[in-house]
Amino acid sequence: MSDLITDVQQLSNPRIAVVGDFMIDRYILGDAKRVSPEAPVPVVHASAEEDRLGGAGNVAANLVGLGAQVLCCGVHGEDASGEQLCQMLSDLGAETEAMLACNDRPTIQKIRVMARNQQMLRVDREDSCALAATDEQLLQEKLFAAEFDAVVISDYGKGCLSAEFTQAIIAEAQRRGVPSLVDPKHRDLSRYANASMVTPNRSEAELAAGCAMPSLADVEKLGGKLCADAKLQSLLITLGAEGMFLINGDGGATHISTSARQVYDVTGAGDTVISALAISLASGYDSIKSMHIANAAAGIAVSKVGTTMVSREELLRNLRASKPAGKVIAEDDAQLLAAIEHFRLEGRKVVFTNGCFDILHAGHVRYLRAARGLGDVLVLGLNDDDSVSRLKGADRPYNQLQDRAEVLSALEFIDLVVPFADDTPESLVQKILPDVLVKGADYKDKGVAGAEFVKKNGGEVEFIDMLPGRSTTGIAERIRDSN
Repeated sequence: MSDLITDVQQLSNPRIAVVGDFMIDRYILGDAKRVSPEAPVPVVHASAEEDRLGGAGNVAANLVGLGAQVLCCGVHGEDASGEQLCQMLSDLGAETEAMLACNDRPTIQKIRVMARNQQMLRVDREDSCALAATDEQLLQEKLFAAEFDAVVISDYGKGCLSAEFTQAIIAEAQRRGVPSLVDPKHRDLSRYANASMVTPNRSEAELAAGCAMPSLADVEKLGGKLCADAKLQSLLITLGAEGMFLINGDGGATHISTSARQVYDVTGAGDTVISALAISLASGYDSIKSMHIANAAAGIAVSKVGTTMVSREELLRNLRASKPAGKVIAEDDAQLLAAIEHFRLEGRKVVFTNGCFDILHAGHVRYLRAARGLGDVLVLGLNDDDSVSRLKGADRPYNQLQDRAEVLSALEFIDLVVPFADDTPESLVQKILPDVLVKGADYKDKGVAGAEFVKKNGGEVEFIDMLPGRSTTGIAERIRDSN
């Protein structure tokens, strides 16, 4: 996870051209409490309306959110909605010089009626006829005159992208040595031959293959055939709850599981996927690394209702908030701060204490349980072997760091064990910034490392009485005496 966080942080800000079917998604939001007396349909009492960028526009929005510079290339009607579409793109920060107004078609709109986050009805306003040859030529000239580091072909089958225009775009990308990515809507994937990556969902892939893909083995086998037959450089099939499957033209295949926590609406999720793939590939990442970034972004998109933008900051926030896989985390591991942020996003109070814990005894257990009772999460700083030797003597520790960490992490009231190399945990305390810093009562007059820092930042310092007569030194002496 820490590697993925770093990868997202190091994404560049490439200039990406988005070519295809731009549209407006209009949401009429309300509630449905009764059935119409005129027909057996629900009556939605509208309380709000919201317009969002849809189709290629949603791709542009996601790319901008992820940090790309975006050039929009497509058509719209000579109508008020067309002006609104271009204004929405401009407000986003995207370039619209390559957008073309056509008088033979309306601006595409998809109007969704929603009640309690459920889609009740969709109304489409569109004309999917092919572009006039002169308009297509003008659009191509506008695109080819521009600079870009990658191109996304957002094909919704609404007439903007003929097979010839699509192939011209892919060929131009090849000539420039930049990635070309396609979100397909046509059954014949050879229409996108030589594209760097084509991203159908499972149903689109099944339609292209002419048969179902019920298992992952079917996806790999039939997807491989699709990729080879259509002469694609790679094919990425999104599988909903089953994640993603990447198939390369050389026959290699990789599957990853979904990162979605809860699915509310898959509308526009494909736009998020191809946007994350495009900025990753344009940043120089390979297809595997790009797929992992796209998977994480898609997990956020499907947890929202309707078409939506996923920003780089939101992606990083969600990645950092991922719960750690294990309890023992190195002090310099980025996953440590990710784990702390995860706990804080859950509203949990973080408690920190530290020690050598060489031979675990009842006094340790009671102390640590009491420390955990002062908050919701207990983070234990554990002295490494060298620091124990410096503090306790050359014959210590009796138990090596790995063994001590394993025993401590088995205690249910300890949430994280963080080994550290310094004699005191001062730097670790400053990194974690706990809500409560805890030490044994015998430290009240000795000074506690990190105490002033914690207090200065609004935290508390607490002391816990130790169980008399229990200590590692005492146990060791009794063992020696018995021998």
